[in-house]
Amino acid sequence: MNLIAIDIGNTNIVAGLFLNGAEQSIKTAAGKDKELVTANLKQTWEQIPVSERSKDKKRDGVIIASSVKPAWTEMVEKIVKETLGEKILLIGKDVPFPMDLSVEKTYKGSIGTDRVLAAAAAYAVVEDTVVVAQIGTAVTIDLVDERGIFLGGVIVPGFEAGAQALKDSTAQLPKIDVHKPETVYGKNTSDAINCGIYYSIIATLQEVTRRYAEKIGKWPQTVLTGSGAAMIKDDCDFIDSFVPNLVIKGIALAYRKYIDNK
Repeated sequence: MNLIAIDIGNTNIVAGLFLNGAEQSIKTAAGKDKELVTANLKQTWEQIPVSERSKDKKRDGVIIASSVKPAWTEMVEKIVKETLGEKILLIGKDVPFPMDLSVEKTYKGSIGTDRVLAAAAAYAVVEDTVVVAQIGTAVTIDLVDERGIFLGGVIVPGFEAGAQALKDSTAQLPKIDVHKPETVYGKNTSDAINCGIYYSIIATLQEVTRRYAEKIGKWPQTVLTGSGAAMIKDDCDFIDSFVPNLVIKGIALAYRKYIDNK
């Protein structure tokens, strides 16, 4: 199974290469950088071997995408069609979710595919109740039960969104780039904002996980992922695992299950 798994997020577009089912490489680009997105996809696709049975020298692979940003989905579909001469299969449309969902079908009929895919990838390893926290533009903290059913979760603003909200909603607070604090309190306004946003994300993650544990009667395995996860992982001693690019792994899992079921 050769494929490119594309995670189209709110900030970045990540492309993962899998050859014979094994992860080979990950390339990340800001979604607004169309030139780099195109280069990443082209370079990744060129590593997929040409099919021995193809007279037209077609490559023996597929391109699967998960998206939470429709405008960028259209952009990536156009890049793939015009640059690679291929088409994309979308999770939730062409390829079903790899796990059962116990959630209401409200906004546009479904739930964020990135959340489900990350949860499915984590459960495939843990095979038990698991909490999956993605730290990105938004922070999502989701719960999967012992049967592998996605129960739902919470969504709160991420680092950048929190900092922007304070800037937009006040007269004098500055816009900052959140980073790991040197101390637990700030001695100036910028550092105070930084500490507040940084530690509030960690505190939210710990409190939500605690409440999940009370609900299900045991402390679940906890997995941290997302573009901002590396920054906070060392301050989250209650987290069991840090797994970068978990959504990419979930995309590959979804396609494998799809093919197996067919």
